Amino acid sequence: MVDVFSEVDEQLRAERLRSFLRTAVPTFIATAVLCVIAVVVVWGVQAYQANQSAKASQAYQDALDTEAKGDEAAAFQMYDGLAQHGGPYQALALMQQGGIRVDQNKPAEAAALFDKAAAASKSPLISDMAALKSAYAQLDTAPLAQMEAKLSPLTAAGRPYHIQAREALAMARLGAGQTAAAKADLVAISLLQDTPDTARQRAQAVIALIDSGSGAGLKKLEQAARTAAPIPLPQAPGGAGQQAPDGAPVQVQPEAAQ
Repeated sequence: MVDVFSEVDEQLRAERLRSFLRTAVPTFIATAVLCVIAVVVVWGVQAYQANQSAKASQAYQDALDTEAKGDEAAAFQMYDGLAQHGGPYQALALMQQGGIRVDQNKPAEAAALFDKAAAASKSPLISDMAALKSAYAQLDTAPLAQMEAKLSPLTAAGRPYHIQAREALAMARLGAGQTAAAKADLVAISLLQDTPDTARQRAQAVIALIDSGSGAGLKKLEQAARTAAPIPLPQAPGGAGQQAPDGAPVQVQPEAAQ
């Protein structure tokens, strides 16, 4: 009897094993296939993104080369292709277009392009630069309220161009006749520890002119300060580090593809 029970028990265990294998093996195979498919899809997406990024990088470089040769119309169209299709070079292309419009003395169009660049980028190094360029383009034409709305957020501590933004805001207020507010900005610039020497000297010189009441000299210095240290346009990705106004080192690179 013991042998019979043992044989039955062995048969039951064998049947349970066969049942388990009939369920587990297909599941294991399906899981393995899904894992392989997932790896292939991820690899494919990464390869596609890398390929698209390489194409965009070359297109951006080609546009820079075309602009350097003096063909601004053709370069503008080449940048437009990058700007319209989005991607990591969108903001840089829009800023280059804005720079071309500045050279063509079209400040309103330039400012609109810089504003688009600021909205297109999630990097403060790029978005704040674009917003500041937009303000520079309209410094002589836009109402003070508009300049204050655009520049005030950029003056916050920790923003990459807070010194340049505060200086531009002071110049806008000087142009609008608000010398007390402008002086307050300039005093702040002169006292901040991270203010470059050239910006500190400009601020102190304008403060002295304000205190002396020299209106004519103040106007000349205001105009000089506006053009003394413009923020440069981004270079081709992978190039040497740029110099922001007054020599502050800045690395401007295209953003990673999302």
